[in-house]
Amino acid sequence: MFSYTKSLQYPVKIRNTNPALAKFIISQYGGPDGELGASLRYLSQRFSMPYPELRGLLTDIGTEGSK
Repeated sequence: MFSYTKSLQYPVKIRNTNPALAKFIISQYGGPDGELGASLRYLSQRFSMPYPELRGLLTDIGTEGSK
């Protein structure tokens, strides 16, 4: 049996901006081993997934990973 519930692990509440931290986070998205590369791999695998019930899971992982 497979069950999937879409929810955030932690609530997100941004109170103050932090440009230095934002620069560090953006640097983690780039490159072949960065978050953007992983996100795009999940999204590309979504289109070749033979099981329809798992396509949504790969889509959510790919889109949440890139946020």
